[in-house]
Amino acid sequence: MADPLAATTRLGTGGRLVIPGRLRRAVGLEPGDEVVIVLDEEGLRLLTAEQAVARAQALVGRYAPPGRSLSQELIDDRRSEAADV
Repeated sequence: MADPLAATTRLGTGGRLVIPGRLRRAVGLEPGDEVVIVLDEEGLRLLTAEQAVARAQALVGRYAPPGRSLSQELIDDRRSEAADV
């Protein structure tokens, strides 16, 4: 395979998949690291936990204008509700 960031591997017993070392090193994966597998229109994609968080933040960020903290708004709402009880 000519692409240095591509590899061929085989699915093992029980659905186990070995990620070749050069690819693990390229993304900084270590034994025991959590990964996320996503099925999308292009097939299966493997994301590091950090990549998955960044992806989720980008998706949620579309719905909140810059400088707006949705989490702070939620906290303020809950405190206001608690004060009214």
